[in-house]
Amino acid sequence: MSYTITCIGSGNMGSALMKAAARVVGGAAIGVTDADRTKAQAFASELGGGALATNTVAAAEGRFVLLAVKPQVARTVLVEIAPVLAQRLKDGKPAVLVSIVAGLSIEVMKKHLADGGCTGKQPIIRLMPNTPALVAKGMIALAPSPEVSSDAVQELKQLLGQAGIIDQIDEHLMDAVTALSGSGPAFVYLFIEALADAGVRSGLSRDRALRYAARTVLGAAAMVEETGQHPGVLKDAVTSPGGTTIAGIAALEQGAFRGTVMSAVDAAFRRSKELG
Repeated sequence: MSYTITCIGSGNMGSALMKAAARVVGGAAIGVTDADRTKAQAFASELGGGALATNTVAAAEGRFVLLAVKPQVARTVLVEIAPVLAQRLKDGKPAVLVSIVAGLSIEVMKKHLADGGCTGKQPIIRLMPNTPALVAKGMIALAPSPEVSSDAVQELKQLLGQAGIIDQIDEHLMDAVTALSGSGPAFVYLFIEALADAGVRSGLSRDRALRYAARTVLGAAAMVEETGQHPGVLKDAVTSPGGTTIAGIAALEQGAFRGTVMSAVDAAFRRSKELG
């Protein structure tokens, strides 16, 4: 093993996690491969890590091997790297396969690996990070297979902890996490955009309206986290009788705001299950 972690794919999420790892172990401990060789070389150079020639090299040289590819190519990559992972199992030096592929269960990953000749007890960890990991504010769910040791889980938590909060869950909850925190940022961005548009309609400049909207959401989220109070209690604290806030809340309720948000998360949940 030449690297603490190797990354197959250098898209936004894989890159965010590798940057977080680099802050813990240094860029030289990280190897990167990508279908676009130039992209891999550029990212490896940015990290101070290694640009690896192939996916099989990444599977051979990482203590942890991060699968950060699109769902539609995941099976192809798993079959490709399976012989290398099988040999490492045989040699008593198994890699820990870490996947951030949405919807792809550990059971299905093992089937794909078996198709490539890896039929042993391959350690696998599923992760579901979200895009705020790009600014070290991510929420990352982690679900290990039975073959993964508690020491390996703890090592990975430390390795990626700079990307955000890591929460270990049972794998059957992963689709729900994908829908809520994986897709959720996009729903929040729409809300911020709508708040800013309303500010512009009320006379604020676009830049100022967007700044106020973003900071309002950021501050409200911090209030929920730091006070530990239920959002309904915090909402009531802002809502004076006959005031501006209750007028706005009434308009949101008339538009079925809460039901629409719940429907959005449910649609994302169902799609995550379909991808699996």
